Amino acid sequence: MNTKPHTIIYQAKNGAIELKGDWTQDTIWASQAQITDLFQVDQSVVSRHIKNIFKDYEVDKESNMQKMHIANSDKPVNLYSLDVILGVGYRTNSKVAIEFRKWATQTLKQHITKGYSINKKVLAQNYDEFLKAIETFKTLIPVNSEVKTGDALELVKLFAETWFALDAYDKSDLPQLGLNKSQVKFTADELIQALVELKQDLYKKKMATELFGQEKQPNAIAGIVGNIFQSAFGEEIYPSIEEKAAHLLYFIIKNHPLNDGNKRSGAFAFIWLLNKTKTLNTSKITPQVLTTLTLLVAESDPHNKDQIIGLILQILK
Repeated sequence: MNTKPHTIIYQAKNGAIELKGDWTQDTIWASQAQITDLFQVDQSVVSRHIKNIFKDYEVDKESNMQKMHIANSDKPVNLYSLDVILGVGYRTNSKVAIEFRKWATQTLKQHITKGYSINKKVLAQNYDEFLKAIETFKTLIPVNSEVKTGDALELVKLFAETWFALDAYDKSDLPQLGLNKSQVKFTADELIQALVELKQDLYKKKMATELFGQEKQPNAIAGIVGNIFQSAFGEEIYPSIEEKAAHLLYFIIKNHPLNDGNKRSGAFAFIWLLNKTKTLNTSKITPQVLTTLTLLVAESDPHNKDQIIGLILQILK
């Protein structure tokens, strides 16, 4: 949890109200005076509502009120949590409070119907670029795609400070090269043996049939591994670990070398290579991200190959 101090801003029609952020408790704190300014009512009204909120056990008083000494004051000031602020907002009948309730209801509705909401204040100056990049990202996913909104949002989180903020995707500025140029050594036989072990494990769990992992043509996997290690003019075409892993995922899924299980085998080979080279970052490559990438590769237009590979390389940076 991020414990650095933050400032949360609620933009009312009469100006911005600053509230102290407390991410150690996932809340924000405001004094009665700040709540009064926020909802444009008398402080006596706020005081009465707070008293009733605690009296009705709408929120717990002990964990939602704290005393704090502030500059230029001899007496401590009572600060109230976000739960209390929201409670006052829903009990107050001022014009500003009504606007607040509309905003709160709209935000809640968006969470329920879409599973997420976007805070323009957090995205700040990059918001327009963020939206353009999301729209571009959506064009990669065909109609009736299997990629779920919640899973796709895992990618959004990863790119919030890099790809989307810089609008790199829209400008075709995604990486073309990986960073780790360490030598990678593995053979087709090693990968095939790993895929055999995957099949055996899935078969025991009744999650695969005999067709799973069977090559359509002899040396189909060997051909893909050969492509991963191909060179031109004495230089490897895919010199980095990241490029090899990204293309291994892409080629197994898109070339359909197996009778069954191409997507699962491609995803497994991707993780297998990253793990083998000790470059697997499980904080980035979560199950949701891996699922989304796998489906995105499977459903993408071949003309978008460079963009898809660039997306994978960006995640692996």
